Amino acid sequence: MKHSLVRLCGAGALVLPLSVWASAQTESFYNQAATGSGTGTLQIFNRLQSQEQDINQLRGQIEELRHQLEQQTKLSQQRYLDLEERLSGSQGDSGASSDNSGNASGSGDPITQAASGGSQSSTSSSTSASSNDAQGAYQAAFSHVQKREFDQAISAFEAFNRDYPQSGLNGNAWYWLGELYSAKSQLDKSSAAFSKVISDYPQSNKVPDAMYKLGLVYARQGKGSESQNMLKKVISEHSESDAAGLAREFMQKTSG
Repeated sequence: MKHSLVRLCGAGALVLPLSVWASAQTESFYNQAATGSGTGTLQIFNRLQSQEQDINQLRGQIEELRHQLEQQTKLSQQRYLDLEERLSGSQGDSGASSDNSGNASGSGDPITQAASGGSQSSTSSSTSASSNDAQGAYQAAFSHVQKREFDQAISAFEAFNRDYPQSGLNGNAWYWLGELYSAKSQLDKSSAAFSKVISDYPQSNKVPDAMYKLGLVYARQGKGSESQNMLKKVISEHSESDAAGLAREFMQKTSG
């Protein structure tokens, strides 16, 4: 029997699969214990059994972590692909015209309404200048997004919302802050920014996208129930939007 163990534990054992080597050891110790070769051997056998259980448990944990990592990687890739796709489709983003449908005619922008009220007074001129300043500041911030200068874009959009709190473009600015925070894995800030679009700017055409992206952020935070509820909400309330289609696709891929 000793010669058998020597052969198993020698250089030749290095080329055996771990499971085969462990099985051979277990069988050897079991035979010794069964033939009454001593309590020491039985203790070693029991210890080996316990270690084997621990190894199996660790393997299960490793597999679970590997699965979680794969899911996180897919979410990260999708996040950057979404941002890239939106940037490609927004090269001509002019804020009030192409990025906010309500602002094309001035109907959704209080500043534009005031500027186009028909009066040529100094107050109207001042308001128009303020509107132009806000538009320029927004465009400057968005240009950083287009250049992938995310830190500069965050600072610029934060400054925009601080300096022009009554602009019709604040909903858009908060949406892009949500995207940028998400890209930098600042999930709490991203969640807060998307939530602000939904709660404070309900007329913004960014609301469906903000709801979808908030659902993804919740998923990344491990808030499965909140994620599902938000994705179902965008499907229910904005069923014809692109965001609803993306939400359906995400839920199908992650179910089961």
